[in-house]
Amino acid sequence: MKLINKIFALTALVSLFATTACQDLLDEPAENKEFTEETDYTLTANMIKPLQGMYAEFYARGWEDFPLISVRGDDVNAGGLGDQQDYTETDKFSYNKDYWMYNSVWQNLYADVITAHSTMKQLELYKANATNKAVADQYIAEAKTMRAWLLLTLSRVWGNVFIPQSSDPSELLVAEVATKDDVMKHISAQMDEAIPFLPNMHPNERTDIKGGMTKYTALAIKALANLELKNYQAVADATSQIISSGEFALESSFYDLFKIKGKLNTENLLELQYSDLGKGAGDNYGYLYGFFGPQGWTPKVAGAGDGWGFYEPSMKYIKFMLDRGESVRLETSVLFTNRGIAEIKKDAKYATLPTWLLNTTRSGDKINDYARAMFASGKHYLPSSMLTPGRTDYGTNKNFPVIRYAEVLLMHAEALTQGATSSTMTALAAVNLVRSRASLPALTAVTNAQVMEEKYAELAMEWGTRYYDMIRLGKYSELTYDGRTFTEAKIFLPYPQVQVDLLPGLKSKN
Repeated sequence: MKLINKIFALTALVSLFATTACQDLLDEPAENKEFTEETDYTLTANMIKPLQGMYAEFYARGWEDFPLISVRGDDVNAGGLGDQQDYTETDKFSYNKDYWMYNSVWQNLYADVITAHSTMKQLELYKANATNKAVADQYIAEAKTMRAWLLLTLSRVWGNVFIPQSSDPSELLVAEVATKDDVMKHISAQMDEAIPFLPNMHPNERTDIKGGMTKYTALAIKALANLELKNYQAVADATSQIISSGEFALESSFYDLFKIKGKLNTENLLELQYSDLGKGAGDNYGYLYGFFGPQGWTPKVAGAGDGWGFYEPSMKYIKFMLDRGESVRLETSVLFTNRGIAEIKKDAKYATLPTWLLNTTRSGDKINDYARAMFASGKHYLPSSMLTPGRTDYGTNKNFPVIRYAEVLLMHAEALTQGATSSTMTALAAVNLVRSRASLPALTAVTNAQVMEEKYAELAMEWGTRYYDMIRLGKYSELTYDGRTFTEAKIFLPYPQVQVDLLPGLKSKN
């Protein structure tokens, strides 16, 4: 659980991370942390505090981060009829460099990169006075691992980006952006540096910071970076270490994985942690899941809050899953309205749907028709019956998975079907493990195309994985669907104009 307090003094990085405000209650600009000069670094018992602060910032993602990172794949659509028209246009590959969300996500991610550097700097000062320097080395490696994920995300979204080298944000005034390939190589090298110092255990086995970074989190990030580079042998090597560790296993219930049971689950290598502390009132460390929820639902528990309807699984994804005979993953991933069900049936091929496909979830919440969308994301849904009594905000107290063991298995299979080798597990065995959990029959052989279909089925609505897979493989035609037209020129978002105006290194790079 997230029991971490934000304990450090604030300094605003005003000139470099200016926030373009959204004009409603959704505007929650990130805070940037620094330490005061009064810190006594001889008090090494306090050495964990800068790391706790880093985790607090890492978990406190702006609500806008995930939607922008993930909305452009053919698995998900932006909900329509809202007041975020440029978000809807982004889903359609029409980009506005002046859109406040672009700038906000940029500054949210970079502010945390700078915080990671500040954290490492503070830890070095504590280390100079520590008798057990290995602890400081571990904490530095943890901050380095969080920084790596942030840079990975920035580069996936914007391509060529800055690689800050210190906690001084003014260095970006004279820095040049690095190519995406160089960013990914940097991340891989950084993880090689961090891995020897990180705990060799499952994140949920840690007792100092439950669910914190471990060797296997860093290995997964290394695998993701090398996947972007198409360095498939490096992917296979990293995923093989995770698989052979025996620390991870698939949660038997796909449905429960995205509910309360999924918190610190054996399947998770990295998750954003939230908690209402088990109390119906008072402090609540939560994510703003309302963005994803349906509007005007009829919850099983009266009074449970609804959502805003801005995030919709695509009809293309739903029909793909129906064609595969999926039930476990489709029921979990998609919340259906009657209007959506009727829309599916307009296609004669789907005139008869499975009897389980209803507008009431297995947990008893009824998803009524609403204007913005026909479907909602089940992966971001917490049943009203699982809310702590007294809490009503949609989805509150639910953790946010970032990297799951299922993705590790499928990355492993992808690498092997692209020519890599491993003695740990075959591609077929990895894919069949994932399929078994979904109650699908085992395959007798597997191709790269089948692996990518399995990733589509398994990882839809999660961190833009489908979009970045299709970009990496050059399968642009998959992203041209339902009236959208994708071209290679649309791979990366334009740099936010606010940042272009501030940072010379971004000029002429869009």
